[in-house]
Amino acid sequence: RTSPPLPGHIKLVKGQADPDPTEFLLPSIEMKRADQQKPYDSKKSVWVADPKTGGYREGILESGDLEDPASKCVVAVGHEKFTHKAAEVGKVNPPKFEKCEDMVNLTFLNDASVFWNLKTRYQAKMIHTYSGLFVVVVNPYKRYPIYTHRVCKIYLGKRRNEVPPHLWAIAETAYRNMIANTKNNAMLITGESGAGKTENTKKVITYLAMVATGSGKKSEKKVSLEDQIVATNPILESYGNAKTARNDNSSRFGKF
Repeated sequence: RTSPPLPGHIKLVKGQADPDPTEFLLPSIEMKRADQQKPYDSKKSVWVADPKTGGYREGILESGDLEDPASKCVVAVGHEKFTHKAAEVGKVNPPKFEKCEDMVNLTFLNDASVFWNLKTRYQAKMIHTYSGLFVVVVNPYKRYPIYTHRVCKIYLGKRRNEVPPHLWAIAETAYRNMIANTKNNAMLITGESGAGKTENTKKVITYLAMVATGSGKKSEKKVSLEDQIVATNPILESYGNAKTARNDNSSRFGKF
């Protein structure tokens, strides 16, 4: 019995061309236009904590001084008004930073702005966002066509700033540094249980195997090195994994 496909799941069909990954890597022109028309006041648009959701909501600053941490600020959210200390209120970034690729570039770097940027990109199907040297990957719980040979060609031989954010841009940088400097390179893949560390590790191994073995074309008779490396994973994990509260098959392997 086959399980029903996940919503948003895009199936790869053998023998057919890989699906176009553009909408999963870059925002559309329509999206950019809509973001620029968002109402914004450079002095009054602020973030405040939302106790109901544990997140943040956007409001308008009515009184108070944000520069003085001890100052009391009155913030209007819809028809309601809330009083917060200035230290609990964060400024909203200008619309040009909506769905920003690298959060280091944000004018105001507060928790709410980081979460908002990750959330809006995630809702627009863009799961990769840079934060300085790191790429933050948010688990979509769907299969997006962003780890195909077609995508591999986009990142092959490119610098990080020439292509959209992607796990493979980091892998490509590490691989090129290793080749150019003939020194070992390390990638740190971190996250809580169930975040997708093991899956991302597999994707990095897949990319390195594709790049190191040439064009990535597979012959019919010979099993590719890429497939052999990735296939060792389930065998090892069937012996060594453990169950956690968030992941029935939590990996217990460090990988070099």
